[in-house]
Amino acid sequence: MKSTKISIVGAGPGDPELITLKGLKALQAADVILYDALANNALLDYAKSGAKLIYVGKRCGSHSLKQADINGLILRMALKYDHVLRLKGGDPFIFGRGHEELVHLSKFDFDIEIIPGISSVTGLPLLQHVPLTRRNISESFWVCTGTTKNHQLSSDILLAAKSKATVVILMGMRKLKEICDVFISEGRSILPIMIISNGSTPSEKVILGSVSDIYEKATTSGIKAPGIIILGDTVSLHPEFIHQHAIATWA
Repeated sequence: MKSTKISIVGAGPGDPELITLKGLKALQAADVILYDALANNALLDYAKSGAKLIYVGKRCGSHSLKQADINGLILRMALKYDHVLRLKGGDPFIFGRGHEELVHLSKFDFDIEIIPGISSVTGLPLLQHVPLTRRNISESFWVCTGTTKNHQLSSDILLAAKSKATVVILMGMRKLKEICDVFISEGRSILPIMIISNGSTPSEKVILGSVSDIYEKATTSGIKAPGIIILGDTVSLHPEFIHQHAIATWA
């Protein structure tokens, strides 16, 4: 078996400067880079001269290779080149299927390294000054997928809606109304909610509201995927919410 290094690297939530230093060094050294739609293309500028760049998609609604095809493509590149890098948006092990790729490649005698990335789950709320946990407000947070592989709303959201924890939902933009209906059914219609689309990039868009009105706001604004949904009392700590409260207090 050819001695090859394979790096599975998290690209971060969107801003190319949010990749880790270790991830950037691996990117600069790789002979082949297989990258996702959610990895900022600006990162490819750091690839060394002559590096082979291969787009594999992986965004809902756009052309992409099936996971089995990606696994096979990584393997074929690893048999031909000395250093193959798999660049994945966010963190490769948080709804990124990075572990599936690791398991497949671990069947062979490669030198495999995993380089974590800043996930949109934690990074994007932080950039909006919203903590996922805060003393006396939220003791924990849930991270859920909005849509399962069968295109159904995740049953975990039904459980999360009963909790006082902050809830972060990925891949849920198309299920926004269903998600809101779940929380409303639990008597949480006034719960603060925030949607962040294309977070940490120049095209970032943020919408704030309550569970009862966010769907209408999102529809009117035309906000689209990729986006994350954050529900919980900690969302009320967003500067805009605080400003609105201050105005209401002084009025």
